[in-house]
Amino acid sequence: MDAFFAAVERKRHPELAGKPVVIGGSGDPRERGVVSTASYEARKFGIRSAMPLRTAYKLCPEAIFLSVDYEEYSRVSGEVKNILREFSPVMEDVGIDEAFLDISERPELSEDIGRKLKDVIKNKLDLTCSVGVAPNKLLAKIASEMQKPDGLTIITEGDMEKLVWPLHVRKLWGVGPKTEMHLKGIGIKTIGELAAVPIERLKEQFGNSYGNYLYEASRGIDETPLITHWEPKSSSREITFQRDTNDWQTIARTLADLTKKVADDMRHSGYLCRTVTVKIRFEDFTTYTRAKTLSEFTDSTEVIRKAAFEALGRFELKNKVRLIGARVSNFKKV
Repeated sequence: MDAFFAAVERKRHPELAGKPVVIGGSGDPRERGVVSTASYEARKFGIRSAMPLRTAYKLCPEAIFLSVDYEEYSRVSGEVKNILREFSPVMEDVGIDEAFLDISERPELSEDIGRKLKDVIKNKLDLTCSVGVAPNKLLAKIASEMQKPDGLTIITEGDMEKLVWPLHVRKLWGVGPKTEMHLKGIGIKTIGELAAVPIERLKEQFGNSYGNYLYEASRGIDETPLITHWEPKSSSREITFQRDTNDWQTIARTLADLTKKVADDMRHSGYLCRTVTVKIRFEDFTTYTRAKTLSEFTDSTEVIRKAAFEALGRFELKNKVRLIGARVSNFKKV
């Protein structure tokens, strides 16, 4: 989906059309929080996802800042996913605004399917999306980002040299800032330059597993299947305080609230847990975790809260706390 959160807000509030819109946190750029989504008008000012709201405000003071309405975005996402399932029952849901479809069993041309899918979403929901069609997930992901917004891009096995190799290495799934810097240090900036590196050298630089991945990905090789169902491994919630705090009552009250939410989330999904973890980030951005593993599986809020406070008691709270989080893991299906 194209700038999904901002697009949903524009649909609810037509007066936002054509204006720079930033969605994130409480919607107040004077408070702590990060950008969840920025409209394409806002992106022209350099605003990007995960950027601090305060930085976004400096880049574009006239932007309209809105709080995250996750409930509404999830509802609209469900409508989008229902449309996708009409095109193929084989769907991997990879996020609130993204999914993979296997259309290999459909007789129509891929381009026709892509155009029809885009038209249905536009007509039913008044939202635009960008579709990438390719022989595998890796290339489909790359294709979907090549002509945003409202794009349709098809990559065939013969298009690697022309369409994919000139792209920056960051366009490869799984290549983050650290890998980008490492590759830049050895003179590699594009996917094509990466594809020219012998596999032995990549394994030398990045280890066997990741080196092999980079070698294959740069050549458009990806044999990972669509995962249509998976079991969650954990459930977590965290909060960044608007001001760093060393007030025990504030920290304890916040942790109690977080444990209740993760317990509710877990019960709603139908799981029991055995491990409870507390995460704390201090004012200097150092981050630590402490975990408590229970003797039995549980979904009891009281038991989870007690375990969380036992974990909290193992922190030295000498400095002010910036963020606190709670996670339950080691699941068993009820």
